Parts: sequence; structure tokens; C-alpha cells
Amino acid sequence: VQLQASGGGLVQAGGSLRLSCTLSGRTPAGRSVSNYAVAWFRQAPGAEREFVAGITFSGSNQYYSDSVKGRFTISRDNSKTSESTAYLQMNGVKQEDTAIYYCAADIRFMLATLRNPSAYTYWGQGTQVTVSS
Repeated sequence: VQLQASGGGLVQAGGSLRLSCTLSGRTPAGRSVSNYAVAWFRQAPGAEREFVAGITFSGSNQYYSDSVKGRFTISRDNSKTSESTAYLQMNGVKQEDTAIYYCAADIRFMLATLRNPSAYTYWGQGTQVTVSS
């Protein structure tokens, strides 16, 4: 399974940005990538990687960290046969949102571990988001 993250860049505080994460490739046991739960994490310099948002394979349930709830929205598009794309719409960004953003995916989904980076098998390469004052 490959994850390709994109959409990062420089944005002014209060502005908006949309990140994309496209899942593709062969999966163990031939499952579709649309069966994978997806999450966004971020990592600022000198900080640990932290959970931002997660979405179930169907897109019916979304989860957010307290720091982004009400400002960020996670969604996904499973309409294509061989790939699935997850989005992170970032509105009202703040300087503290500056970080490298990573998308992650796993076939398993458990509420108890969805905020734990170690729960995810596949990772994208990261995309830099920089918020200026």
C-alpha cells in the first residue's frame, strides 16, 4: 500500500489549506485500499508526532484532536476502484498548526488506539504546512 500526501504550503494565520492523501497499490489478502482507516498526524520541530484526525474506512465516522476540533475536517473519497483519497480541510489555521503533516493507514480500526502512531502500518512521506502571522 502506498500513500501519497500533498497540499502543504505556506498560509497566513486565519487562512485555509486542504491536504490530500491518496492510497493505492496492492494490499495483503487482496483487500481494497478503501477498506483502510486513515489518520492524519503532525510533527513540529522538537516535538513528538501527534494525532490530528482520523476517519473510518467508510467515511461515516471522524475523530479529531481537541486542538483542531471545529477548525479541521477530515473526509474521504472511495469512488475509484483502485485508490482512495482522504482529505484534511484546514480552516482558521494558527501558527501552532505549523508542522509536517503525515497521513497513515491501517486495515484495523480501534477507538482505543486510533490516536497512537504505532497502530498504523502504512505512512505517507509528509507534507510541510507553515502558518505565518
